[in-house]
Amino acid sequence: MTDVHVLEDKSHFHGVWVFLEHRRQGLRDVSVQLIGEGRRISDLRNTVLTGVLLGNRVDVLATYALGYGLDRVIVVDDPLLEIYRSRPYAQVMAQLIRRHKPEIVLYGASKNGRDLGGRLHAILETGLAADCVKFDIDAEGNLDMIRPSFGGKSLAHILCKKHRPQMASVRRNVFIAPPHDPSRTGEVVHESVELGPSDVDATLVDFQEFVREGGLRPEEADVVVSGGYGLRDPKAFAMLQELADLLGGAIAASRKAVDSGWVPKMLQVGQTGMTVRPKLYLAVGISGAVQHLAGMQESKKIVVINIDPKAPLFEIADYGIVGDLFEVVPEMIGQLKVLKAGASGARTAVPAAAH
Repeated sequence: MTDVHVLEDKSHFHGVWVFLEHRRQGLRDVSVQLIGEGRRISDLRNTVLTGVLLGNRVDVLATYALGYGLDRVIVVDDPLLEIYRSRPYAQVMAQLIRRHKPEIVLYGASKNGRDLGGRLHAILETGLAADCVKFDIDAEGNLDMIRPSFGGKSLAHILCKKHRPQMASVRRNVFIAPPHDPSRTGEVVHESVELGPSDVDATLVDFQEFVREGGLRPEEADVVVSGGYGLRDPKAFAMLQELADLLGGAIAASRKAVDSGWVPKMLQVGQTGMTVRPKLYLAVGISGAVQHLAGMQESKKIVVINIDPKAPLFEIADYGIVGDLFEVVPEMIGQLKVLKAGASGARTAVPAAAH
């Protein structure tokens, strides 16, 4: 009898939701990427895809978000929601979920998304699969939430069969962002949730966005130059930074380089770090443990520089250089400087010839 009751309860849940993070009137990348995956899942389930947007004066952003593939956007507009704060956001989301009963809710595995998803799974007494890399639908219609396990050596299939909604988080760059179609239309639904000063667990004194020194973030760069334990010394990352600057890219690192204290954690690529999808990923002195592969294997072109010809990373490389990185990288830097100097000379020669 208990199982029958659970199935009856589940039948009231319909639809796929994506929690839409935003900053400075723009959607966060991970939210846009989740809209694309949410569209695929909702089509498989033959149901509606909804974005949930909490904030202050976000109507224009809600309409814009529809262009990425949403059928509708639920908006809760309140000055107390202008920035992310744990208690009011969790309270509003919990009330909306109880009111509308979505069967699936997806969050970006950002700092805010992790906090919100973790609080809601406790409040709603349902499951949450963190850092998923793939989704599928099983024969019973459950969401198959797939994530790396055992340090990335295998994939775990997580099912939440007895509780709803099914909830999962995904890191940035795991999925590809869909194109924006400004002609796409949908429904913007305004919801009201009572909030007061007692619902706010923190007071904003000042907000200063952190800007990393040294240029681009690896998640945003078209070229990523990543260093591993083979560099042997943290000072060698200055060489990688020079190479990245010449290529117009950013530097990153393997877990072992980060654990050794050579570079900050925010530069780590891998299962427990960030996921990147650059046009070019240059791996320098990285053997290529499975944990690292999980964060970069979807790069369009992978170039590996390693003295060990048996390094696992060579197996997925588009181009491989077996050699001493302390010889190869300086040579690359020198050649790039020559190419850039030649290109600069060619540009200045054109007007002189015309004159």
